[in-house]
Amino acid sequence: MRIMGLDYGDRRIGVAVSDAFGWTAQGLEVIERRREGAEFDRIAEIVREREVSEIVVGLPKNMDGTVGFRGQICIDFADKLKELLSLPIHLRDERLTTVSAEKTLIEADVSRKKRKKVVDMMAASLILQNYLDSKSIR
Repeated sequence: MRIMGLDYGDRRIGVAVSDAFGWTAQGLEVIERRREGAEFDRIAEIVREREVSEIVVGLPKNMDGTVGFRGQICIDFADKLKELLSLPIHLRDERLTTVSAEKTLIEADVSRKKRKKVVDMMAASLILQNYLDSKSIR
């Protein structure tokens, strides 16, 4: 069973999944949020296709560690996922993951247009990889 990582945003949701062993995260796709609720249908479809057993959702915290407005939106999203999919949903601090993904893409000389298409997927991969690494330490 695989673990899914999600980087939830206003317009796009980055998606990553683990390998079958739960060791590495791979970016999968970016879901465009165009129609209300359609993102939940696509996530459910990926869960079935990839045999996902749990989901990690990035939780944007303020730099002082508190949860602000944006964080509460992600918590609400995670709660809805849990209700719809009946899977364990974990919230994972995502501070600076998008910034880190953007920096990596810039260093790799990826054009701005291409960066926009993959940065959310890369951020989801970082969120998931951080979660997988924390589990393997225990």
